[in-house]
Amino acid sequence: MTHTLTLTSTVYETSQLEELTIPQIILAGRSNVGKSSLINCLAGRKSLAKISSTPGKTRSLNYYLAEPEGYYIVDLPGYGYAKCSKAERAKWAALIDKYLENNHHIAAAAVLLDSRLTPQKNDMEMVSYFMHCNIPVIPVMTKSDKCKQRDRAKVQKQWQEIIKIKPICVSSKSGMNRTALLNLFLKTALPTYEESAKTDEE
Repeated sequence: MTHTLTLTSTVYETSQLEELTIPQIILAGRSNVGKSSLINCLAGRKSLAKISSTPGKTRSLNYYLAEPEGYYIVDLPGYGYAKCSKAERAKWAALIDKYLENNHHIAAAAVLLDSRLTPQKNDMEMVSYFMHCNIPVIPVMTKSDKCKQRDRAKVQKQWQEIIKIKPICVSSKSGMNRTALLNLFLKTALPTYEESAKTDEE
């Protein structure tokens, strides 16, 4: 089965938000954690999401439709951006809050965490925020090819002790756990889809 991701809409203003009735997986993380690279990796394309050397370039909600399954991956603006004004940050916060408000079709939030760093305050705050909103969290450790397995496992254990969920380690460069993450997104967004797929195979 061919899996594709297609950018269907880019939202900058709260007035542009539309109510979606299909499941959504949120993608959230620090500005330099590699969200765009991961999207391109999952899509199997090099330029679907723009990659910049300057953190914080994602200033909108970007909706990627996963087909043929039929769910959205919604890329949020990165946090931890130092070169943006307070007014701009407040605008993004309002946009994200409005998106989350009364949205009953959010299946989970995939929070991207740098494999090379011990748990950071703003990452923990983001995880706590989603949990407070009763949104299930999928911890994803990026850039796993850039550190030794021993060091990666140590950070993985630290996160597991904090949020009681074992993060999945991925690498956009090597493709580590790409299929596993896609399967996890599918199972989370459309649990019955996987069951029907298994039935068809049997």
